[in-house]
Amino acid sequence: MTAQLPNASVPGSTAVLLPTTDCPFNATGVDQEGLGPGQSLAPLCTLCCCGFINRTLAVVFMVSLAFAIVVGNVVTLTVFVQTRQSRTPQGYLKVSLAIADMMVGVLVVPFSIYTEISLMVTSAPPIWYQGSSVSPATLWQPCMLIGPVFAGCTFVSISTIFLMTLERSVAILRPLHKDALVTRRRSLFLILLSWAASFLLALAPLIFSRNFTLEYNECSRMCNYTPLLLGSQLPPDANILLLFPTFDFTLLSGTLAVNIVSFTSIRRYSRKRKLLSEGSLSDGGGGAGLGGACSHRPSFSDIKAAKTIGILTFAFTASFSPIAVFVLGNVVGYTWCNFSFLAFWILTGNSCCNVIIYSVRDHRFRKGVTLLFQRDHSPPHGEKT
Repeated sequence: MTAQLPNASVPGSTAVLLPTTDCPFNATGVDQEGLGPGQSLAPLCTLCCCGFINRTLAVVFMVSLAFAIVVGNVVTLTVFVQTRQSRTPQGYLKVSLAIADMMVGVLVVPFSIYTEISLMVTSAPPIWYQGSSVSPATLWQPCMLIGPVFAGCTFVSISTIFLMTLERSVAILRPLHKDALVTRRRSLFLILLSWAASFLLALAPLIFSRNFTLEYNECSRMCNYTPLLLGSQLPPDANILLLFPTFDFTLLSGTLAVNIVSFTSIRRYSRKRKLLSEGSLSDGGGGAGLGGACSHRPSFSDIKAAKTIGILTFAFTASFSPIAVFVLGNVVGYTWCNFSFLAFWILTGNSCCNVIIYSVRDHRFRKGVTLLFQRDHSPPHGEKT
């Protein structure tokens, strides 16, 4: 969740995205008349951004994505809740990640679908679409809820993947101390802490500044933070928005560093085991040496889980990279309308990727899904279970 910074000055109004490359909005001086300080203008756009075919394809994509996110994460939650073997610290972290992803599919994406359909069906946008320019004291702006939810869930996903990486690194590097260091109570505490901190960070521009608002953006088709211009200048505290990419890049860098340490240890262990195994073929005592050297080794399931979390980290980093490019483009003065849509929705699409990764990598998850859809095959009446 990032803010879209303006590259055009609209005196006395909320900064709106006025791209100069891909798709310029047709904002005229007549359109800006009557707007006072702190007010905004609903962005107008040309056919390339708001055409009927363009909106129809976008709605079809959004509906398909929402269905995939909700169904996939409902299955994930059901499997983890009903499988006793999943009631571990790692299982709790996966449940937290699934809840964050499902909130995106239940709240964020449907709101964009509703807004796009409203703009297609009616000739005039919804009354709240004007943001703060229409009855700011009495009109509730839905983006004030949807925007922080999307930002908070994104931060929860990043922090949860970071915690999952730490949990697996303990299992790989300190297998004998795993149960003592990683407990259910500590895991639940860290999960609650990550949710509280993530949503506090998502609300930071609204809590610590009065120079920001949330409005539905025509380019990204989502609710984005928008700074209020002071005359023709950005507010002095506009840098508060840098908290978002700073938090994202810090946790992603930490996750990458921990994964490198874990995979280095796995590779060292695999090489050592291979050498000892080759020695056992030529030396009868090599087998005992292998058992002694590998008595403190991580289990195969721990190694496989670490690799799965590494794939999750790679998938999230790949989906977040377009947002990073988009932010850098905003910093140097570029505003890409079409690219902003791709960047935000690629990140949103990551919410349905985790269940695919679990299905491919996690044997227990596949078994849980199979049992979930075969519940109707109950044992005979006289047979004890």
